Amino acid sequence: MVTSNQPVALMIIDMQRGMSDPAAGERNNPNVEENIQRLLTKWRSTCWPVVHVRHISRTPGSPFWPGQPGAEFQPALVPQPKEHVVEKNIPCAFTHSGLERWLHAREIKRLVIVGVSTSNSVEATARTAGNLGFDTHVVADATFTFAKQDYAGTYRTADEVHAMSLANLEGEYAVITRTDEVLLIVS
Repeated sequence: MVTSNQPVALMIIDMQRGMSDPAAGERNNPNVEENIQRLLTKWRSTCWPVVHVRHISRTPGSPFWPGQPGAEFQPALVPQPKEHVVEKNIPCAFTHSGLERWLHAREIKRLVIVGVSTSNSVEATARTAGNLGFDTHVVADATFTFAKQDYAGTYRTADEVHAMSLANLEGEYAVITRTDEVLLIVS
């Protein structure tokens, strides 16, 4: 996945204060924030590119409406001045954002994707990245999602929703990996 002469971007999706609010619902992977911090520390120490993606809602009253506390990055994951920030208002970070152009201009062909929610913005972004030809890796224990009912009305736990999203991506759009595997490879 990673070699020293090929830039690899760490893409952190929607790790905003509103996502850590208990009102967001039952989630899985309680150690996601810690795992993302471990990866972010490694990327920063190697001066590799980091992309922070932030969802900005178009719905007044949303916790992700501009200026609301929920739209702000989680304090431990605030971008540094040289790190790229992408704002989006739909699940996919590539649509209408200039992200693809930014990556190509820097000859970045490999992405490591982390964040929230596995079944929404992470999956949408990883699918597009794979379709665009990026070598895409989704870190299973550095992403999380929420419980929900499926189309037939059956309640699915956050772990079940997460596992299905990863299954949707594996092999066709992305490689599914874990934080420790990524850290071993990039050491």
